[in-house]
Amino acid sequence: MSVEVAGVQLRSPVIAASGTFGYGVEFEDIVSLDRIGAFVTKGLSREPMAGNPTPRIIETPAGMMNAIGLQNMGVRAFVEEKLPKLRQINGALVIANIFGFTVEDCLEVIRVLNDAEGIAMYELNASCPNTSHGGMVFGTDPELLKELVSRTKEVAKRPLMVKLSPNVTSIGQMAKVAEEAGADAVSLVNTFLSMAIDVETRRPRIANVTAGLSGPAIKPIAVRMVYEAFKAVKIPVVGMGGILRAEDAIEFMMAGATAVQVGTASYADPRAVENIANGMRKWCSSRQVERVRGLTGTVALQ
Repeated sequence: MSVEVAGVQLRSPVIAASGTFGYGVEFEDIVSLDRIGAFVTKGLSREPMAGNPTPRIIETPAGMMNAIGLQNMGVRAFVEEKLPKLRQINGALVIANIFGFTVEDCLEVIRVLNDAEGIAMYELNASCPNTSHGGMVFGTDPELLKELVSRTKEVAKRPLMVKLSPNVTSIGQMAKVAEEAGADAVSLVNTFLSMAIDVETRRPRIANVTAGLSGPAIKPIAVRMVYEAFKAVKIPVVGMGGILRAEDAIEFMMAGATAVQVGTASYADPRAVENIANGMRKWCSSRQVERVRGLTGTVALQ
């Protein structure tokens, strides 16, 4: 069941996605952190953030919409309060999700984390608006993405995985830009920009008006995007978007993913990450698949 992403060995290809697994310590009594591939922390910013006003999360017919607003305790509080507890959990593999509204914000977060022990990799969220460029999202502009990745890679002392926005014309192009700028891996897709309206009040159901759509509804699009990114780059691709069952994860791997992340499913089943990993093991065993990494990119097109 082991796979390698950007030089980091994972005991399983199933990772808990950022924003759905807290800081990891909240799940230690629910999920065996030493049995899953890894988990990604909530996004960490330079300073603490309160997030958006409520309502900021709603259920949809095939998933959910959220506009949490990247609420988090800030990178320094994470290092002081959460990371020491994580280091005590034997076998827990921590991937730190980082973000900022300027390149300098991201660089400062990385500098703080560079001096901390217990982190295996960084996941750079490229779906944030760059306030220095009129709010243009880093991940939707090739030049902004190139600058963000190249400059963060220069200071990062750990492997750098770049989380790409799906709200682009060509995900393959953006994956290639990230690779050429120095990314060690890419993860995709983040949530899709969406909106919902209460027809009785005629008001948006989310206070922020728009929100990110996740869950089973986006899975076919996400699989297609993973396939396109896999064809475009040579670095590992980590896929996500609507994974509920082992078969979903295997589908992403056949499309080109080296590993997968599970997010929204954890709200319905807090043990989803571990259960999906166990299901993949059984699926492989019943089909004489000796190594799960052999599934990557094996979709038969003819």
